[in-house]
Amino acid sequence: MTAGDCVIEGRALIGEDLEVRDVAIVVERGRIHRIEDIAPRSAPWICPALFNAHTHLGDSVAMDIRAEGSLDKLVTPPDGLKHRILAETPPHELTRAMRATLRFMEQAGTAGCADFREGGLAGVSALRSAAQGFSCRPLIFGREGGEADADGIGISSARDVPDLEQVISRSRDMGRMIAFHAGERDRFDVDRALSFEPDLIVHCTYATPGQLRRCAEEEVPIAVCARSNWTLGVTDSAGRPPLAEMLEAGCRIYLGTDNCMFVQPDLWREMSFVSTVYRIPPARIFRAAVEGSLLTGNTWFISEGSPASFLVIQPDDSNLWLSRDMVRTLVTRAEALNIVTKVINS
Repeated sequence: MTAGDCVIEGRALIGEDLEVRDVAIVVERGRIHRIEDIAPRSAPWICPALFNAHTHLGDSVAMDIRAEGSLDKLVTPPDGLKHRILAETPPHELTRAMRATLRFMEQAGTAGCADFREGGLAGVSALRSAAQGFSCRPLIFGREGGEADADGIGISSARDVPDLEQVISRSRDMGRMIAFHAGERDRFDVDRALSFEPDLIVHCTYATPGQLRRCAEEEVPIAVCARSNWTLGVTDSAGRPPLAEMLEAGCRIYLGTDNCMFVQPDLWREMSFVSTVYRIPPARIFRAAVEGSLLTGNTWFISEGSPASFLVIQPDDSNLWLSRDMVRTLVTRAEALNIVTKVINS
């Protein structure tokens, strides 16, 4: 739901540090007006809404299609399998598929995403149409000219786009954000992507320690898509993407799910996978599933003055009430079915 004025009480994750506190959250005109401490209570749980920092929603039209071959053959423009399928899909089917995936994401507590949208201006228009009526709002990174009517431009790789300097310059002149895929299959396109001072870099699966330090120093956030990397065969190791090294270098990390062809855009599954494989602290994983909201110009962490964008989870409806660690349980066990209320004012 989109809330105007309300008061929600429960055990909440407060601020960027996700401090566990028993509170009453007072919402006025869609923003968190006040947070008041209350007597301890075990339920419900209140956590920030999630933000998926990298999606390709158009790929929903080819969900779980039988696909084999290299990354180039599957997803690299202009002749990769996904691009051929997108080109052959009637516009109404594309819009219908994206609406279905947005509905799923909204039901799972994702209040926004950063989507790389193929198809030029028509592709951007299709996603805007698909998103009407949903509280899960896509931030659109257009391609092939679509950036002129989008929030930003989404570059597949610095080595894939002719006249890249001119393309980036035009986007900057229009005040658009700049996002790059980089470091997904090797390290050789990361430095060039960073030379354009992007607002977001996606993957960095093969980024070197020096490149990660540069991301940290230049404050370029990294959207990691671990399940996609494993599914597409670009990693089979907990060392790639190098999440531990990213954290050690001081990088800002966001979580994304990448191609809907291969991976369901479910951040609960993504968090659980990252926890199991990469073994970084649960609070840091949950933070990465929220922090991409900064791309919208707001933070969705629960703090006074922020937009009221949070989820109410009822642990008593399942075995979650047995939890001894609320944050760890949210990261490793929670799912859409545990959500009883969504307050979304992103």
